[in-house]
Amino acid sequence: MSWRNIATVYRKELRDSLRDRRTVVSMIVVPVVLMPLLTIGLGVLSVALFGRAMQEIPAVMVLGGEDSPQVLAALRARGDIQIVPGRPDYTQEILDRKIRAAVEIPRDFDGAVARGEPATVRIYMDAGELKSGFGADRLQRFFGDFRERTVHRRLEARQIPNTLVEPFRIEQTNIASPEKVGGALLGGLVPYFVVLFCVTGAMYPAIDLTAGEKERGTIETILCSPVSRVHLVLGKFFMVLTASLFAAALSMASMALTFSAVRAFAARFAQSDATALAVRISPLAIVAVFLMIVPLSVFFSAALLAIALFAKSYKEAQSYLAPLLTVVILPAVVSLLPGVELNVPLSLVPVLNTSLVSKEIVAGTYHWNYLMLIFGSSCVYAAVALWVAVKLFQREEVLFRT
Repeated sequence: MSWRNIATVYRKELRDSLRDRRTVVSMIVVPVVLMPLLTIGLGVLSVALFGRAMQEIPAVMVLGGEDSPQVLAALRARGDIQIVPGRPDYTQEILDRKIRAAVEIPRDFDGAVARGEPATVRIYMDAGELKSGFGADRLQRFFGDFRERTVHRRLEARQIPNTLVEPFRIEQTNIASPEKVGGALLGGLVPYFVVLFCVTGAMYPAIDLTAGEKERGTIETILCSPVSRVHLVLGKFFMVLTASLFAAALSMASMALTFSAVRAFAARFAQSDATALAVRISPLAIVAVFLMIVPLSVFFSAALLAIALFAKSYKEAQSYLAPLLTVVILPAVVSLLPGVELNVPLSLVPVLNTSLVSKEIVAGTYHWNYLMLIFGSSCVYAAVALWVAVKLFQREEVLFRT
């Protein structure tokens, strides 16, 4: 094998690819620009919308309660809800978002509470709507506090200590650092975005170096050069791999800088230390995630190169690779789901294994046995994909498919 010939093909393809605007955008512009927009922009927008929803005073409909002036007066005295008179179509008004929740007060509620008789208060809300949930929560807190005050008054009237109904307390103590908790909360986004940019960074160079050559009519000229097919495909492969790794590295660097900027902003302006803002990606985690991504990038580069080689034109290659993007992203999305934990069977599933172990690494957990298993299996998949790409480049019916 002549590494000199491979390097010659690689330099030629690298120079041509850097002149292609689509390749530059997928390699550099998208990871650098899109990552801060996705992480900071979506985060700031979510916090703003959530804060606005919490500050809104929800309209709450009261059903009944005319014979219970005490509880009605206490409800109207609260400044965080707006009382609306009861109407029979309250369920539809909740669904139409004209009101946020409704509360049904049973008949003679004040009297039942005074006599110590059981009574049931029903709260109606739309579980699929955020603001309706806020309105129901405020009603729940009100009647919970009302119940506790009633119990305390009864205990005091009978000179019974409050410890009778609360014999002990339960306290939870978090032993994890804020960085570890924040990494566990947001660490799943890191492998998702890295895998996404790893694929998109390799996609356009793979199309351009195969179907693009066919469409421009230059593949025959390249094949006539005094370079073997193996050296030719390896040179093209290394170019696609460079684009994939470069996009992944830029996305990780952009993500690390974004989290650092968010931490600096939170430390300067935030009134309290929010766990989600305490995310910190250590240099060791960045290096470890990048090393786990390398065989995955080899696999993507070889697979995309082999699939795009079947296409006769740039547009046809895009139609082949677009569904593949969904197939690749799906395992990365699965790694974000709660309850999906790393184990031996999942360590052998491509993409999903790298996403899960990268999520653990960002959270500060290193399972060395899984790391070696995942790295080894990913190298095997990458070697198989590269072998298939080399074999396809040696088949005339694939190179000159019409």
